Amino acid sequence: MAEEQNTNECTEESCAGCAHADSCPSKKTDFREPANKYSSIKKVIGVVSGKGGVGKSLVTASLARMMREKGYAVGILDADITGPSIPKMYGVHAKAGATEENIIPCTAKDGTKIMSVNLLLEDESAPVIWRGPIIASVVKQFWTDVMWGDLDYLFVDMPPGTGDVPLTVFQSLPVDGVVIVTSPQDLVQMIVKKAAGMAEQMNIPVLGVVENYSYVKCPDCGREIKIFGESDIEQVAAEMRVPVLGKMPIDMDLAKAVEEERFYEVTNPYISDTEL
Repeated sequence: MAEEQNTNECTEESCAGCAHADSCPSKKTDFREPANKYSSIKKVIGVVSGKGGVGKSLVTASLARMMREKGYAVGILDADITGPSIPKMYGVHAKAGATEENIIPCTAKDGTKIMSVNLLLEDESAPVIWRGPIIASVVKQFWTDVMWGDLDYLFVDMPPGTGDVPLTVFQSLPVDGVVIVTSPQDLVQMIVKKAAGMAEQMNIPVLGVVENYSYVKCPDCGREIKIFGESDIEQVAAEMRVPVLGKMPIDMDLAKAVEEERFYEVTNPYISDTEL
């Protein structure tokens, strides 16, 4: 009876090494998909936001560039299926290759490997009008079917919100941590906490917060103009006990690099990568 009671009242976080692991009712189901057999990836980092239009793809590409500049092997999985922008930022318009069983990602000029739905479409400007389950399935295929090779970092650019695709990524991929992107607007605290709350429920650590559109610098006097109001990101981050990895202004040089499709040569001075 004592043995049965211990099984039913298990309080261990991990079932590893437990004699009743296979039958324990408290054991959590592992939904993670196996990586492609030609992939060896050391760290998977998701870049998330509670709402759209905050520059999540810009932050994803900036973090990837930082790691490339340090000599790391880097890939970007563009999980924003209905709004992909990573390939265009890097000037990548070729179609992804394929074997009988696998997909071969495209490689940008700086060596970053990129996989996006745009690299599979005949017309990259065509809208992707798919239901949630199909989109989630494609994201999983970008993990299981893509030959990423040996990577130190795989950054996952996720769609905004806490819906199907972020849930699929958190459940299916071995995500080591997330970076939350936000902006200095009135709803920032609630939005950041929603994204952080989802990560917490999935037992994924928040590595830090990046604030975009923090200010614009006057080209004449150099004064910082807070066009969206004063930021409270430090207070929000302190309450969450996570670091602020950066406060990005509206920078015309970064915007120009995006428009000219040459982000592969960008260095973003406003973000720290110390937590990655």
